[in-house]
Amino acid sequence: MLPKAVFSLALLAEAALAGSPRPPTYPVDLKFDELPDPRKVWVGAPGSREEGLGRLVLLTDDLVRTTAAQQIQTGQRVGLNWELTKLEYPSFGREPFQHRFVPILGGDAIDDLYTMNPQQSSQWDGLRHWSMVEDEDSDRRVFYGGTTKEEIINGTTDRIGINYWAEEGVNGRGVLIDYVSWAEEKGIEYDAFSSHPIPLNDILHIAESSNITFQRGDILLVRSGMTKMWEQEMDLAAKIAYSKSPQPRHVGVEASMDVVRWLWDAGFAAVAGDSVSFEVWPPTGEFSLHDYILAGWGMPLGEMFDLERLAEVCKDQNRWTFYFTSAPFNMPGGVSSPPNAQAIF
Repeated sequence: MLPKAVFSLALLAEAALAGSPRPPTYPVDLKFDELPDPRKVWVGAPGSREEGLGRLVLLTDDLVRTTAAQQIQTGQRVGLNWELTKLEYPSFGREPFQHRFVPILGGDAIDDLYTMNPQQSSQWDGLRHWSMVEDEDSDRRVFYGGTTKEEIINGTTDRIGINYWAEEGVNGRGVLIDYVSWAEEKGIEYDAFSSHPIPLNDILHIAESSNITFQRGDILLVRSGMTKMWEQEMDLAAKIAYSKSPQPRHVGVEASMDVVRWLWDAGFAAVAGDSVSFEVWPPTGEFSLHDYILAGWGMPLGEMFDLERLAEVCKDQNRWTFYFTSAPFNMPGGVSSPPNAQAIF
């Protein structure tokens, strides 16, 4: 019998010979440098559950069951959702959040009405959010699986919609990389609303000092301190000025091929941070991590998660792993969703 990696390569080759751009199963056993096209790890038939889940196929029933047994020890729970009203002044011309009360039955009961863009506060970027250039010889952009913007905008299909993630949720072992505390210890000063990259080497050093050994299916959380700065250090004028900036800047993970290779080879099922985007913005390289993470691999990418209390609990327990659970909106064809996420210790 062929070794797993060789068997996966054989399946990929078979799919390529058959004229299919995608393997029949997710190539979990291949390293980044073994992938025929690391920019297009597209799996499953168009519109299928496997395509809709993308990288979340790593979160198998066995993995979730084992992780829960190992990680849930005290039952302490930490919400990871920033207030829906933040950012009070969203960037890129997005419509700000609105909430109002609606009396019914003569005021004996009350409903509430939300008007919101999920991109304003804590969110999962779904697979319909970000496209990439289809190939080097074309300016045409496509979403995960080769989905086109026309398919999404015309509303006739829920292909790669957020509803596929909602059916099973995002559940597994969460891992916190607390860059804020690391930087303070090392005397590294930075503005969370500047293009300050979080280097991969620092992430690896933090993991080592925190006794973290990454495992396939981990959900990576990176604390940069952006939400803390917004809450505690920015006045009204600074918030409004940031929202109106034509090129807003913020801290995030460095956008490099080393990071791309590491994210794949470490086997993460999803990534998230507390900054406006997971990666430093504007990207410091020639590409955006979004290209690979969302359009290329179908991996959930979380932004503006509230990681402040989580960091405190991790410090108190001297433990940087936990059970992570998230229930995205069950919106057919949805683009993004608040995470509705918790860490359970």
